[in-house]
Amino acid sequence: MAERSTAAVDVADNSGDEPLTAKADEATADGVAQTRERETAEEGAAETDEPTGTGAASPPELHSGHKLARRYRLEECVTRLDGFSSWRAVDEKLRRAVGVHLLPADHPRARSVLAAARSSALLGDPRFVHVLDAVEENDLVYVVHEWLPDATELTALLAAGPLEAHDAYQLVSQVAQAMAAAHREGLAHLRLTPSAVLRTSSGQYRIRGLAVNAALRGISSDTPQRTDTEAIGALLYASLTQRWPYEDDAYGLSGLPKGVGLIAPDQVRAGVHRGLSELAMRALVNEGATASRQEPPCTTPEELVKAIGEMPRIRPPEPAFTAPPEYQRTTYQQGTYGRTAPRPGATQPVPTPPPPLQSRTGKALKWAVSALLIAALGLGSWQLADALMERGNADDPGSADTSEDGDKNKPKSLEPIKITGAEEYVLEGEAQDLPGVSKTYDGDDSTYWRSNSFIGGPKLAPYKPGVGIVYDLGKKHDVSAVSLGLRYGGDHTTVELYAADSMSSSTPPSSMKKIGTVTTTGQSAKIKAKKPVATRYVLVWLTDVPKSPRDEYSGAGYKQAITDVKFAG
Repeated sequence: MAERSTAAVDVADNSGDEPLTAKADEATADGVAQTRERETAEEGAAETDEPTGTGAASPPELHSGHKLARRYRLEECVTRLDGFSSWRAVDEKLRRAVGVHLLPADHPRARSVLAAARSSALLGDPRFVHVLDAVEENDLVYVVHEWLPDATELTALLAAGPLEAHDAYQLVSQVAQAMAAAHREGLAHLRLTPSAVLRTSSGQYRIRGLAVNAALRGISSDTPQRTDTEAIGALLYASLTQRWPYEDDAYGLSGLPKGVGLIAPDQVRAGVHRGLSELAMRALVNEGATASRQEPPCTTPEELVKAIGEMPRIRPPEPAFTAPPEYQRTTYQQGTYGRTAPRPGATQPVPTPPPPLQSRTGKALKWAVSALLIAALGLGSWQLADALMERGNADDPGSADTSEDGDKNKPKSLEPIKITGAEEYVLEGEAQDLPGVSKTYDGDDSTYWRSNSFIGGPKLAPYKPGVGIVYDLGKKHDVSAVSLGLRYGGDHTTVELYAADSMSSSTPPSSMKKIGTVTTTGQSAKIKAKKPVATRYVLVWLTDVPKSPRDEYSGAGYKQAITDVKFAG
């Protein structure tokens, strides 16, 4: 498969040259920058070995509050380097934070940045920070991407110490699988550094700057798969040892001692997991480094994923159990308040309790309980006899209802309608979750389609008329009801059901025949039509969504997810 490559990663190749990571710029704008640095164009040129003469375009003079496309308002510049700048911005149309890379349209790398951004945007893998827009406008080229304020850079995680074995295992597994998927689509990262890997609050790792980060800096590689694999090995090495696997310091980490070469992680730090140590050495194929058992090196992310799969699974550490403090009896408990505290060491006599129910009150209580039991037995016997008599009357053939109207008055049972296909209904703006559409009718309640997270709500209008999915029932059916499983409860979700003419998203719901609507605060919704509507295509349309906390790859905000849809008629 041909590979599109627009960047080079920050590790050394087999030539033995000084690794690029020794000179890599740690400032980046693909998310939350932990350190915001202002770097000159000369420093950027030193990193990419490019001259800073007349060939490099000057960065555009922009300021906070400047608006792009009457939509993206620039808030804060987090990186200025080599003719381009990166900003934290606000998408005023969708009311959410975004990141923006900006460079002049006549910049020598403007075309390659646009190509890299558009190729990355087509991947749509949730393990990567998504590119949302890539535009050339008014002598400017800008790339808009997701902004993850709740995520933490791997650089910050390693500053606190090496990762536990299970965390390091999750890191290398998720990053290797994500890069293998990207390479299958012909995309390479080639600048996979600790600042390019983010861990969300749910423990998931996301990769930012796929192809774009390196295209901004004008670096390339003849062996992109091997370069990315070495970068993953360097990340695993750093996670296990809190050291960068080269002689020079980088990304806030100390390098290895000079002159000793590349040594295995379990020789750098005691207690390192042996299997992960060997895996890091197999991925770091620079200068012939391999595992101590001399297993073949991993030169592609796909080979690295296979090697991880052959390892025994590393389980998370058992949670430490803290025994509760010993129960302390106080003088304020029943039966002790007001008594004189016993002298230390004195043995207190225990009073002998009286025989149970021997007092006058106890005898009265026994007679009352006996009377209640007798009454309960009598009542139960009478109800049992009455039930048996009714059953006998029901079994009598002479009392059976033989009228023909008996079956006609029974409500007709609804038959399930099979869904043969579905598409997201994008009436305005961008799609929400195209890969998740098929998960709404796969019979698995744990999979779902989810909307984006919006700042305002519960009503999405006027910023967005609604979000939803149009379903194909294969042929015309009399649709009478629909049931939906929802992922988020709260105040509140409004679902509308329409009969559509086709799968096209060109017709607004207001022009369709409405089947029904419902508003719910729970995690399910049921809509029943007043009378069946004959249609082949049915639109499930969400106009109001509840406010929900962040989870997995979704931030906090107003959002909803559909787990299961069933039609009946």
